[in-house]
Amino acid sequence: MATEKFNLFAFKDKMKILHLSWMAFFITFFVWFNFAPMLMAVKESLGLTTDQIKTLLILNVALTIPARVIIGMLTDKYGPKIVYSALLIFCSIPCFMFALADDFIQAAIARFLLGFIGAGFVIGIRMVSEWFPHNELGTAEGIYGGWGNFGSAAAAFTLPSIALLFGGDDGWRYAIGITGIISFLFGFIYYFNVTNTPKGSTYFRPKNSSAMEVTSVGDFYLLLLMKIPMYAALSLLTWKLSPYGVNLLSHLITYFIYSGLFVLYLFEVYKVWSVNKHIFREKVPEIHRYSFKQVAVLDILYFTNFGSELAVVSMLPLFFSDTFSLDPVLAGLVAGAYAFMNLMSRPAGGFISDRFGRKSTLLILTAGLAVGYFLMGQVDSGWPLWLAVVTAMACSFFVQSGEGAVFAVVPLIKRRLTGQIAGMTGAYGNVGAVTFLTVLSFVDYKSFFLIISATALVGFITLFFMEEPRGQIAEIKEDGTVELINVSYKG
Repeated sequence: MATEKFNLFAFKDKMKILHLSWMAFFITFFVWFNFAPMLMAVKESLGLTTDQIKTLLILNVALTIPARVIIGMLTDKYGPKIVYSALLIFCSIPCFMFALADDFIQAAIARFLLGFIGAGFVIGIRMVSEWFPHNELGTAEGIYGGWGNFGSAAAAFTLPSIALLFGGDDGWRYAIGITGIISFLFGFIYYFNVTNTPKGSTYFRPKNSSAMEVTSVGDFYLLLLMKIPMYAALSLLTWKLSPYGVNLLSHLITYFIYSGLFVLYLFEVYKVWSVNKHIFREKVPEIHRYSFKQVAVLDILYFTNFGSELAVVSMLPLFFSDTFSLDPVLAGLVAGAYAFMNLMSRPAGGFISDRFGRKSTLLILTAGLAVGYFLMGQVDSGWPLWLAVVTAMACSFFVQSGEGAVFAVVPLIKRRLTGQIAGMTGAYGNVGAVTFLTVLSFVDYKSFFLIISATALVGFITLFFMEEPRGQIAEIKEDGTVELINVSYKG
């Protein structure tokens, strides 16, 4: 573990790793969200219908839920250096495919495959955790997440201007193609400038990468239970593409996908059993145990905070436009303040967690999130616009600080499983987005915000069942010796 001073303006050793990692994450979001700013240009250029555009937006996130789990496993097995580099390089291909698409089918395939790049976030969580000590980890992960997440906003700010610079009907193609070139090139830059661990440190790999390890019988059943919402979200996305939604899939294909997801879940149950069946015969020594309950609580919290952020960012311009009769441009600028908070809020959440404790920070921020969305549910046309904006930004602070605080805990549970834990937690954020956006299609704005507030209260209650990471976690080196890794000052 690197021990030099935390200097945000340095670009060597651990700080170099942090800066290159948030840049990699920034680029993944820059590419992943390169469609929304170009939406109208793509619609006109390819002659798409409104339903087809909605379908592309759904396809853009469909693959990200399983991708985050898969990428987490690959990261733990092969290391973040090679996995992040490969993701950036290979995901440039569907980006180029989309830029060159001539019809809806080509565009749909490209956007579906591009959902994989949304999994890049979990790779850097493992990389940063290898380089920073426990007392700086929340701050470092917050900077990584907050600054990288700004890639989506950067796409909205810059890509329309780039498209106009090239001009013509194909301006959007050049803008999106440039994001692919950046991703491709940075994949090589990342590979040749980082290492998985500081010199002399061990990179701990899971005993088996085909499924997550658990260390008690109760945790085995809890893991299987926590897998179900991810399959439910994929089923919900399938329903949206079915004849009951945008009618992209036939009834036959819809039922085939439902059946496939059910079989896939059964297969995953088998893999979890294969990896963990020994716990039914013998107890895992206390020193090597970890509590999966901690992972489950973090999943629920990320479902609420990141899930709500993705959903609210999508609907907030329309909310302000409808509530205050603003023109679309002004409504977009006002709503943009919500996403802009990421630059400061997420690092703040990690910093507060480092200084004042993991669990207490999560309790305060989750409570603030519940209150924030409750107040958002009270906003109507009788409010002054400035007060509504301040309320949205205050709510945003608790949402994004909560995200930073969640990932201040993730690397402290079990080092060799950090990628898998981050992958599952990250996937729950996307599950939350799918859930909340589906809820929004059935209810009014007030009910939408109040439902998120109620979900946050559920997360707040579950926090009382989570243990504060304390003392040390044990990992076994290749030579069989045990290394103890500090996760707090106190035992």
